[in-house]
Amino acid sequence: SQAHLIQAEKMSSLGQMVAGIAHEINNPVNFIYGNLIYTRDYTEKLLQVVNGFQKNCPALNESLRDEIEAVDLNFIREDLPKLLDSMKLGSDRIRQIILSLRNFSRLDEAEMKAVNLHEGIDSTLLLLGNRLKSGITISKNYGTLPLVECYPAQLNQVFMNILNNAIDSLMECKDHIDKTIIITTDIQASNALIYIQDNGTGIPEALLGKLFDPFFTTKPIGKGTGLGLSISYQIIQRHRGEIDVDSDVGVGTKFKIQIPVKKKDSD
Repeated sequence: SQAHLIQAEKMSSLGQMVAGIAHEINNPVNFIYGNLIYTRDYTEKLLQVVNGFQKNCPALNESLRDEIEAVDLNFIREDLPKLLDSMKLGSDRIRQIILSLRNFSRLDEAEMKAVNLHEGIDSTLLLLGNRLKSGITISKNYGTLPLVECYPAQLNQVFMNILNNAIDSLMECKDHIDKTIIITTDIQASNALIYIQDNGTGIPEALLGKLFDPFFTTKPIGKGTGLGLSISYQIIQRHRGEIDVDSDVGVGTKFKIQIPVKKKDSD
């Protein structure tokens, strides 16, 4: 359709730009992340020296005692490790965003194989097991699928992104008793079909057209990069497939993934 063509063109041009941005940001962030480990170690050693000095030299001259009080050394001793921890968390967050950006722009690194999609879905659910402990029921309606020629790691990432969104939506339903994710698979002609449906909060119709746009997110600031579904879209395009979404506010959301069972000769 015209909408899918426009989306594919947007992804292609943005992917080239994102690859460059991710590379430029990655190097300085790695410097920061790596040096923070040493900074923490050096800081601990310096504080040990200061503590030893204070312990073994109780008779400090008055001016030095005044300076210690002026800089509030006890507060610095307590707060500095916390500052370094928060800086490490921040750099971790940037690294995660860069990884998403690199996945967005480099979708041809894995080898194409004929795999059992159900095994990929099950392994993804296993990784998400900790998040699913909060009263969410998984219902599997697996059909009889042949082996599908695909980039398995990339498809697993699509499953992960959609399932994570479903879990987030269900977690927002505080009073929802029957939190459910239904996964259905089927075969239609030469295509494998995967449906992932939740009965969460749903998405307003006005936002559905933006859902696969890079950096668009309905989550609070700091909770999502807005790259998960745009990456998923590009992965499915890479497989010459389609991904669609249908949603009703207060009812839930349903994703439909359709990919060819066999790689096309033109790929």
